[in-house]
Amino acid sequence: MSAASPSLSLTMSQSYDQARVAADWLCERLGHRAPQVAMILGSGLGDLTALLGDPLKVAYSEIPYLPRPGVAGHAGTLWRGVLAGVDTLIFQGRFHYYEGHDLATVTLPVRIVRCLEIPTLILTAAVGGIRDDLRPGALVLLHDHLNLLGENPLRGPNDERHGPRFPDLSAVYSARLRQLVRASADELGLTVTEGVYACFPGPSYETPAEVRMARALGADVVGMSTVPEAIVAGHAGLDVLAIAVVTNAAAGLGEPLNHDDVLEESRKAVAHLGRLLIHSLPRLASPPDNPA
Repeated sequence: MSAASPSLSLTMSQSYDQARVAADWLCERLGHRAPQVAMILGSGLGDLTALLGDPLKVAYSEIPYLPRPGVAGHAGTLWRGVLAGVDTLIFQGRFHYYEGHDLATVTLPVRIVRCLEIPTLILTAAVGGIRDDLRPGALVLLHDHLNLLGENPLRGPNDERHGPRFPDLSAVYSARLRQLVRASADELGLTVTEGVYACFPGPSYETPAEVRMARALGADVVGMSTVPEAIVAGHAGLDVLAIAVVTNAAAGLGEPLNHDDVLEESRKAVAHLGRLLIHSLPRLASPPDNPA
């Protein structure tokens, strides 16, 4: 039942049905108890899966309705294991709008997380830095975004099983989770900052003029992912944390852009991101009224 090529269009009801089938299949394969936290890893960040204890894994191609990622740095493997004592589900690789997928397919992993009743979703991404202090290797906690795709994943008839018709996204990125990560960073002596993510459709990198526009609109980093997933997660009522790794200066602010360089800088940053996540996860997995 896996999709071998990008889908043309999915209604919300169809995406719910597909997510439900995929979630039920995963329960049979990976266990019926819901993991405490789910992650979706961005370009070059898949090495974080090496930190999992007692890992179980399954290829996306085996999971009903999930296509294979078509971009270098996105392995297309779903993992379940223990990270810092926390039962964690990791999507190693994501799907992108620029690959030709519709946004229902791009965000299907988030719908699966919701059907599995996992309360917390962590999104990671490789991004270009706009703000002058955001050099390669910087870790940025997203606190807001600009959706510049020209499309919204919630467009079309709403299915109340997903969430309300008009979800409030004023706090889509959890302030509580960001505060917990900042506390962990302070204890580890790591520098993290906060910022706004501008999502462009890709696959071409942004032009210098587009980067200047994004800066004028209030963006701190730019990329081609994450925002559709965050919108759908907010719609579903999940607690969302998004951590961006700056891999390059945005167009017009540094050297010409190259995806191989993005992957290399992502891999260099994995050690810091891994330390931060391991230290933070027990706190992130605790209920709001019972912090670890």
